[in-house]
Amino acid sequence: MSASATPARARRFGSTAVATPANFITGARLVFAIPTLLLIADRGATWLTVILWFLLTSTDGFDGWLARRDGTTRSGAFLDPLADKILILGGFIALAVRGDVWWLPVAVMTARELFVSVYRSLAARRGISLPAKQLGKWKAFIQMIAVGIVLFPPTADARTLQVVVVWIAVALTVVSALDIVRSGWVEARVETT
Repeated sequence: MSASATPARARRFGSTAVATPANFITGARLVFAIPTLLLIADRGATWLTVILWFLLTSTDGFDGWLARRDGTTRSGAFLDPLADKILILGGFIALAVRGDVWWLPVAVMTARELFVSVYRSLAARRGISLPAKQLGKWKAFIQMIAVGIVLFPPTADARTLQVVVVWIAVALTVVSALDIVRSGWVEARVETT
C-alpha cells in the first residue's frame, strides 16, 4: 500500500461533541484567565504573572493540536476564539487599568474584535463562512507576546520596546480585520455571479 493510500486517522469526536480533551483545556483556560487577569491588574510585571500568562497562552496551541487530532467540534470552534479574546483583551485591559499601556491601542483592538464578530455574524446570515485565517492567528500570537513583554520583569521598564510591540500588534489587528472584510467581499461577489 502506498503512503498516499494510507487511510486517514479516525476522528474520536464528531462535530457536535462537547466533552472533548480540547474543550476541557479551553474551558480550563477560561476558568484560570479570570484570576490571572485580576493578578495582572493588581501586580503588573512579576515572575508569577508572566509565568501564568505564558502557561495560559501556550495552551491555545495545545488545544488546537488536540482538536485537529481528535476532530474539531462546533463547541470548540466557538469556545477557543472566545477564550483567546477574553485572555488577550483582558490582558490588555488589565495593563491599561494599571497605566502600563495606553488605552488607545486597547480600544482599537477591542473595536476590531467587536466589528469582526458582527461582520462574521452578518456574513453567516448570508451563508458566507469567514473562518480564522493564518493572519488572524499571527495577530493573536503577537498580541499575546505584546502582553508578555509588558509583564516580563526584565523588559518591564523598556517602554520603547513595549510601545513598538503593542503598536505592531495593533497594526496586525487592523490588517487582519481588513483581510476578513476583503474575504467577505470576494465571497459575496462569487455568490452573486
